[in-house]
Amino acid sequence: MWLDCCRCVFSTYNTHLSSKLYYYFFVFLYFCRVKERNHVFDFLCGLCIIRMISLHIMDFCGLGEAVWWTHVMEWSFYFMSFFFFKAGYFNKGLNNSNTRDYIVDRSKRILVPYITSGLIGMAIYFAFLPFLLERYHNPIEPLEWKHVWETSSFYGNRPTWFLFSFFVTYLIVYFIEKVKGLHWIAILFPAIGYLLFLKGNPLWMSINNVFMGIFFFYLGMLWKQVMNRVPHSVILWASVCMLALFVVLNITCHGEYTMSTNTFSGSFAPTMLNMVLAICGLVGLFSCINLPRIPVVCYIGEHSMVYFISHYPMLYYYKFAHLCYGRSIWNKPDDVLILLPVIFCLCTWMVPIIERIPWLSGRWPKIETNTK
Repeated sequence: MWLDCCRCVFSTYNTHLSSKLYYYFFVFLYFCRVKERNHVFDFLCGLCIIRMISLHIMDFCGLGEAVWWTHVMEWSFYFMSFFFFKAGYFNKGLNNSNTRDYIVDRSKRILVPYITSGLIGMAIYFAFLPFLLERYHNPIEPLEWKHVWETSSFYGNRPTWFLFSFFVTYLIVYFIEKVKGLHWIAILFPAIGYLLFLKGNPLWMSINNVFMGIFFFYLGMLWKQVMNRVPHSVILWASVCMLALFVVLNITCHGEYTMSTNTFSGSFAPTMLNMVLAICGLVGLFSCINLPRIPVVCYIGEHSMVYFISHYPMLYYYKFAHLCYGRSIWNKPDDVLILLPVIFCLCTWMVPIIERIPWLSGRWPKIETNTK
């Protein structure tokens, strides 16, 4: 495409340039091009990250149960599931890839950042521990050996549970796709996730939520097919109707799903329906109106991995540093006002740094995989 553009430019202006200059002009255009992105998903992904970091800041400062904040959560509880939906929406097919190459690729892009970011968070956490024990004589938070196998999160970087569940979801979807027609079993997976919740979430490494992750992964694949085959005018009206129904149901039959702990509040069926309506409705609506790039929010969405793995260790550093000097940030709104801009600014500053480190960002050079 870019070569055709170059030829068009030269033919239009009748320029008589050497082949070497022609080549350099082509290279210049190629490297100066702006990578085309889906602004809808960048925007929604950015909102997810903003919500998540704000939630963690509010929790760290003991204000997570504030009435106004619980209302914000009531209308955005489905956002973590959106990441799985997004993965399915942009999935390019799994059944033709070599199994070993696929597992290695997913491990490098998800599992390696999961381990390295978790270890960095844990290093910060335990570096402060001797000072806190000296001052308070007890750990600020309970330390349990069973944490190692019961959860997939790290002390000092608890949100890493998401990366491990994301990795397991990709693997299970990969093997489901190996069997023709087996993907329809994903319809039953929310019920399995709910059953696990009723049984006390017995699976180790926090993978009770993986069944919900797989469901939304396939929902993303399905919704993309629908949007590609149905006229945009129909999708637009359907999306508006879905969002309107979501508003009505969220008021009359409110329920929430917390993916990190695989817990449901309220009735199962309305909660699931609300999540599907909200996610599909938002994606459909914004796609049909050709949402433009919203600079700050879309930038956060484009570089969501950096914000995701970086913010929690920063929060622990801030909290523990204050505790070492005998000051608590609990129930301190002023600390919220400090942390919100500081965390987002620091994460933004770290974007070019972390994205150059593959074992943190997961951005390894792409290699062609053999087909099996």
